[in-house]
Amino acid sequence: MNNFRSSFLSSIPPVVKNLLIVNVLVFLATSLTPNLLSRFGTDLSLTDVLGLHFWQSSQFSPFQFISYMFVHGGFTHLFFNMFALYMFGGILENFWGPKRFLIYYLLTGIGAGVVQQIFWVVEFNQVIAVLNESIAKNSASILLNHTEVLSRYFRVENLNHISSLEIIELKKALLNVPVTIGASGAVFGLLLAFGWLFPEQRLYVFPIPVPIKARIFVLIYGLIELFLGVAQFSGDSVAHFAHLGGMLVGLILLLFWRKKRLL
Repeated sequence: MNNFRSSFLSSIPPVVKNLLIVNVLVFLATSLTPNLLSRFGTDLSLTDVLGLHFWQSSQFSPFQFISYMFVHGGFTHLFFNMFALYMFGGILENFWGPKRFLIYYLLTGIGAGVVQQIFWVVEFNQVIAVLNESIAKNSASILLNHTEVLSRYFRVENLNHISSLEIIELKKALLNVPVTIGASGAVFGLLLAFGWLFPEQRLYVFPIPVPIKARIFVLIYGLIELFLGVAQFSGDSVAHFAHLGGMLVGLILLLFWRKKRLL
């Protein structure tokens, strides 16, 4: 058993292996010690600190564009991302080498975070404009003229008689709500790279009973993510546009490297 374990671990390329270890350690830290930061006088969790917040949030920090990739919301979330990292990342690291693989992985993850920020800007643009106008004019009545916009985020009947200070707090609370976590953006970048470099490789995808060519698999997956991102079904908390962002940045990198004859 020890020989098998040693052989298995030695078969994983170094960057992928270390990424797997860091992700698991961060998952254990966020799961087993959710109140760890309370010892330092804050009620924030590690997920609050490391997850990627909206850039206008009081909880946002630039380092979150990297740290959010190592935080996961549950075991299933972690397992499927790490399984994909192991399956596709190992092949790509062996093909590219550790340095280029790490650059690709981090840049696609960061790019996914940037795209998610752009999506949030578009999503919250209207409601923030309404709140800013109400604050500037010190008038809650302005809110009642935009109930259709506000009803997506608040109980409109509670906005009749609130002060400017309360509106400011309302805006602050709203901006602190969105947060993105997980390695999915970078993983989608890996999927794109695998489909680009090994387009004819056949993959078995549950529940489809026949193997699919990698390029077809990546295309279908991308279209599904685009549809789900645009549809924004109720209760869907998955950052579909971040996934697409990882694929987009991956495509840009691959085209750049091909132009420079680095592929």
